[in-house]
Amino acid sequence: MTHDDQLLLVLANARVIFFDFDGPVCDVFAGLPAPQVAKQLSTLLASHDSVAAAKAYETDDPIEVLHIAYEASPELGREVELALTAAEVEAVAVAGPPTAGAVEALQAANLSGRAVAVVSNNSAECVERFVEAHGLGDCISKVIGRPTGQPHLMKPNPFPLITAAELMHMDVTNCTLIGDSLTDIQAAHAAGTTAIGYANKPRKAELFAEAQADAITDDMQNIAHALTTA
Repeated sequence: MTHDDQLLLVLANARVIFFDFDGPVCDVFAGLPAPQVAKQLSTLLASHDSVAAAKAYETDDPIEVLHIAYEASPELGREVELALTAAEVEAVAVAGPPTAGAVEALQAANLSGRAVAVVSNNSAECVERFVEAHGLGDCISKVIGRPTGQPHLMKPNPFPLITAAELMHMDVTNCTLIGDSLTDIQAAHAAGTTAIGYANKPRKAELFAEAQADAITDDMQNIAHALTTA
């Protein structure tokens, strides 16, 4: 079975399409680089906990810094999360247009009679700001962002997907998630639903295949095309 056949099969069986945000819909940190945000958050952490900050300075992933902050203490976690949310909102304002093919994929999902939700480890605030700025509100029924104060419930935990399915009044097994990270694939399978790996960088297709993604594509336009025929 070809990649196109797998994509058609997965989408044909899905009544609700979950889109991860950073990647499939938007390059969140295109204008405000993630390493810069991670450093800012680490510096904030350093003013309270030098040990946690030393660990945080070793990563360029803002979400990882958030985890480190919460491991240090709930109070530090909340402070860093507020700063991260503010940085995400700032970032999407300068992130540029939606991912190529994303608007077409969202519209095709709607035209095919499928509902759409964005399920993200980014804050709901930044997703909603981007959706509003780019006129995508009519295409998206629900936005499920990072569970505030509970980083352990972010993907790869299935909690966001199960929550999204409940809000959409749909059995999660009738949904599929389009995501560009291994945590997306892991969360989808843990929830009992299918996963489409969006391989937007070299080697991701191989990683997604190893993680047993149900379908893989390197172009969001392929999602749009498949939805018109699935």
